[in-house]
Amino acid sequence: MNPERNTAAAATAIIGQKVLPGTEREFESWQRDLNAAAARYPGFLGAEVSPPTPLQPDWVVVYRFDSVAHLQAWLNSATRQTYLDAGAKYFDGPATQQVVSSGTRSPDPLVTVVVTHRVAPGHVDDFLAWQQRMVQEESKFEGFRGTELFRPIEGLQEEWTTLYRYDSAEHLDAWLTSPQRQEILAAGESFSDFGLRTIDNSFGSWFAFEGNGKEPPPPPSGTRTSLAVWVGLYPTVVLLTLALSPLHMPLWIGLLVGNLLSSFLMSFLIMPYYVNPLLGRWLRPSPDEPVRAGLRGLGVVVVAMAFWAVVFYLVTVRFWTLP
Repeated sequence: MNPERNTAAAATAIIGQKVLPGTEREFESWQRDLNAAAARYPGFLGAEVSPPTPLQPDWVVVYRFDSVAHLQAWLNSATRQTYLDAGAKYFDGPATQQVVSSGTRSPDPLVTVVVTHRVAPGHVDDFLAWQQRMVQEESKFEGFRGTELFRPIEGLQEEWTTLYRYDSAEHLDAWLTSPQRQEILAAGESFSDFGLRTIDNSFGSWFAFEGNGKEPPPPPSGTRTSLAVWVGLYPTVVLLTLALSPLHMPLWIGLLVGNLLSSFLMSFLIMPYYVNPLLGRWLRPSPDEPVRAGLRGLGVVVVAMAFWAVVFYLVTVRFWTLP
């Protein structure tokens, strides 16, 4: 667990809002407009909205910016305040907000709990020791996937923020309701004034952090991303076509089934185990990447596609033809 983060890294704001019954559709439309306005601000990386669930009674909005400064500029902007004034008629009470710095996406869909504590300056060491005991105990529970502790961010986030991640709502609930957790909470009575927010699987991947605290940059252009998808999609589609061809399905059924299977294969097999290892450095280069490194990545794309083209030419023309 690393309690310190560089405020130059990417920043995420988690905003919870109760909405008046009967105004949900209007709130969603208003929130989409607000997110579109956020997208026009420097450093914007993305925004997601999650409706209430059995795990999370509030509407949750997650904003990601490439730095705390850019996130703060959006949160404090006159544009956002104007939208908030217009949307106040949908709110059932004040919103809650937590900000964490340095987060990366993870391929695993996780359930995340955001816990905030206000800690007096003289009690920081005791709080850290108590948090360490909490982490040691929760790591023994099934489904535990990690935790991160973030210090307050001056001028933006006064609380200490902890993120706990589990692989399912059931495993998370087992920890939250366990006697072991209740015992630790009782032992840390001076830190018992805390806020807790659960974010379900649809958002878990926003809150998976690298152990070294470094934030890989996003792919530098849509061109590289598109080429990477091409590298994975071509062999996937051809192999599925060959595999399904003996079934002699009508075209519209064959495409329906093939597209479904290719989506699953691309998401869970081809991208994480073939494309990302092959092109990861090219997709997420270091800031000082030389031009020749980009050319090498492009060369890898050309070689990979030439390889598959030759393989499929031999398979479908020289050794076998489709029935």
